[in-house]
Amino acid sequence: MSSTRTIKAIGVKSQGELDVIEELQLPAPTPKDDQVVIKVEYAGVNYIDTYERSGVYKVATLPKVLGKEAAGTIISLPTSRAVTEDKEYQLRNLSIGDRVVTIDDGYFAEEIAVPWSKVVKLPDNVTAKTAAASALQGLTALTFATEAHNIQKGDIIVVYSAAGGVGINLTQIAASRGAIVIGTVSSEVKAEVARANGAKHVINTTEQNVVDEVLKITNGEGVHAVFDGVGKDTFEDNLKILRRKGTFVSLGNASGIPPLFQPLRLGEKNLKLVRPRLFNYIATPEEIRTYHNKYDELLASGVVKPVIYKEYPFTAEGVKQSQIDITSRGTIGKLILKVA
Repeated sequence: MSSTRTIKAIGVKSQGELDVIEELQLPAPTPKDDQVVIKVEYAGVNYIDTYERSGVYKVATLPKVLGKEAAGTIISLPTSRAVTEDKEYQLRNLSIGDRVVTIDDGYFAEEIAVPWSKVVKLPDNVTAKTAAASALQGLTALTFATEAHNIQKGDIIVVYSAAGGVGINLTQIAASRGAIVIGTVSSEVKAEVARANGAKHVINTTEQNVVDEVLKITNGEGVHAVFDGVGKDTFEDNLKILRRKGTFVSLGNASGIPPLFQPLRLGEKNLKLVRPRLFNYIATPEEIRTYHNKYDELLASGVVKPVIYKEYPFTAEGVKQSQIDITSRGTIGKLILKVA
């Protein structure tokens, strides 16, 4: 029997400008037998939300509930025997009332039904607010810093937007591994944030030329890797600042989608170009658990410390403002919604 209760969610009925964002009244989740139901406390705001709202990323069905990460409390567990006897499920040790975090889709809602494999229990010293402020961007940074380019002690890397959510995480993780981070920012306030989180060198792109500064810092050799979420405006510069056998990690399109590119150009310095997506690194239950646990260890030990820029109300206007802010290049760190 389907639920007669309704819950509030925030999403879109069509893709377009900010005015398509609205509050939705939806039936309360009726979980499948392999799902966990979570009462959401906080949800994270991410750039991908703007892509799904605007149409940069097409969505399969409408209306579409926005949101890719959430933290809260379990109110219902799977009933499938196949699930409860699964060894990977048993490793999660989930119980009703547990505080958990999850990354997937459609999470700007009061309650969500989630496949058990995507739910991980939080350590006692990690709050729901901290988890929602760090899960997607933190796992993005950790997986990219491990698999797109495995950052090692002595590496010199460039992190674009080093005062943003992913940038702060990348900088903290790289610095903890003994790498030298060159961070790019757009203001002196952001420069201070980047330095405080581990960047040894900071380039203010409103006053300095990235190529000139990077080659100066590296004595003309260039860097081992570039982590670039800017896209079109920085694409050519990245090919200039990478050293021989360097890695170009393209992780976003804040300035637009990069131009068509001839792979033959990579051979000039034997460069590697990767365009990873987080969910292809956490595709299996084991990968999800392993990377969540590794990141939670970094949180619990203080290696990574989320910087929360602003908390928004759980309203259509709150989500609209969060998208205005995240696309303005004026934010520092993470934006979150307080759902309950």
